[in-house]
Amino acid sequence: MKQKIERVEVNMEELKALVERAKTAVLEERDYNQLKAAVETLGYLTQIIEDKKTTIQRLRQILFGASTETSRNVLKMGGEQTAGEQSEGPTLRGIVARNREESENKSKGHGRNGAEAYRGATTIKVSYDSLKPGDHCPECQKGKVYHNTPGYLVRIVGQAPLAATVYELEKLRCNLCGELFRAEAPQGVGPQKYDETSASMIALLKYGSGVPFNRLEQLQGNIGIPLPASTQWEIVQETAAEIEPAFGELIRQAAQGEVVHNDDTTMKVLALMSREQPQEQSQQEESQRSGIFTSAVVSRCEGRTIALFFTGHKHAGENLSAVLAQRAAKLGPPIQMCDALSRNLPGEFKVVLAHCLAHSRRKFVDVVRQFPEECRYLLRTLAEVYRNDALSRQQGMSPEERLRFHQEKSGPPMNDLESWLKEQLEEGKVEPNSGLGQAISYMKKHWGRLTMFLQVAGAPLDNNICERALKKVILHRKNSLFYKTPNGAHVGDLFMSLIHTCQLSGVDPFGYLTELQKHAAKLSQTPQQWMPWNYRDTLQRESSADGADT
Repeated sequence: MKQKIERVEVNMEELKALVERAKTAVLEERDYNQLKAAVETLGYLTQIIEDKKTTIQRLRQILFGASTETSRNVLKMGGEQTAGEQSEGPTLRGIVARNREESENKSKGHGRNGAEAYRGATTIKVSYDSLKPGDHCPECQKGKVYHNTPGYLVRIVGQAPLAATVYELEKLRCNLCGELFRAEAPQGVGPQKYDETSASMIALLKYGSGVPFNRLEQLQGNIGIPLPASTQWEIVQETAAEIEPAFGELIRQAAQGEVVHNDDTTMKVLALMSREQPQEQSQQEESQRSGIFTSAVVSRCEGRTIALFFTGHKHAGENLSAVLAQRAAKLGPPIQMCDALSRNLPGEFKVVLAHCLAHSRRKFVDVVRQFPEECRYLLRTLAEVYRNDALSRQQGMSPEERLRFHQEKSGPPMNDLESWLKEQLEEGKVEPNSGLGQAISYMKKHWGRLTMFLQVAGAPLDNNICERALKKVILHRKNSLFYKTPNGAHVGDLFMSLIHTCQLSGVDPFGYLTELQKHAAKLSQTPQQWMPWNYRDTLQRESSADGADT
């Protein structure tokens, strides 16, 4: 177990002065401890750098603490302790009492998840063998038994991501004429080797969970069900072409949203990075820019949330512009939430622009160690705003009610914060070029758009939902590293969009992708009836119609 080194704050000037004093005089206890800490730090850094598992991110966490942005933990970084908190941390008695209370409230044998959490499990009803409702009680022989709340027993078994069944079809040959007779496959077994569920699982693992094709190939090979990476790609490519209308309909409906979020992150597409591109494509795209990005556009439309992804040379604003091109002319401009980068703007399309409050807050989080008192005031003020927003969601307020609530509860503290920001720079309390000065300048410059939630009904506080969506892209980039071609990137964008929209809608993406493939012909005719939030209703209607026909 590695010994934790106590943190000692020493700047370089103090350390240089300490070295000079060590030349001419005996060190005092304080000087000795500082010098000892510096030597131990050097040895410790050398040790962890030699460890091949140490990353730059890990090194930063060791030196500066774990990255976190919750007010509670950020204020601890600034030297503040919460009420009743001891420097030694929670007491053993408190931990034991809390664990006992949690264990008493949980159902035995089910951990954190009760039986109702297993929505995808097969449910088998087991009846009591010797009793049925209305029978006399075998215990007292007087009362009668009746239905009560059933008990649940959950059993989980392991299986391969993609399973296989081999049907050995008997063959018989006539010894006289040579005619060959082969047994028919069981009813319901299709002619194709890979059914719809195979494509759904591969897509869900690859684009929903970040499992590369080659890693899944190794896993399947280890359990005796071969699935080459090239075959996986062929399957998802063919499937993407079949369900393309659903992606197009998602884009059309997202364009009608009341609020749209957008942001982007870098991506690698080898064909776009190569110099051996087709001449027309090379001249057209490289003349504009060489960077490659994946943009996320998250739209809130009529209570639904739609996530879209686009990969290529275009920035987030250009991709948002392509989406808004399908917006109905009768609709007014949507609220756009993004950070303050100009490349996020949708060009000629009119929007009600709001900037991300969390993005501005993060600039103060970065300097909380150097300016704890100043940052503490701002962070507490924004924490109050977020508490008010959470309360408005809990109470189910309409956008207009939420606006009035924020104006009443969040308006006064935000007005005080605006006055405080102006005072810091105008009265020279903060150096403008310091980290805190730059954070204050940024917030002052964009104050109107950062506080749009106090001006326009429905304006969100931040762009966190879009940043969370981009984590799917980052997960894919971290594991698979790149796309090979623009077509491969488009396939990834399509599946990520459908999968993440399902997740935001509380819909099983595996079942959704499977049904889209089974009804690909009808999907191409009426894609609006095959969205994650209404496809089950469509299936129900078709089932009822088929039953009526028979």
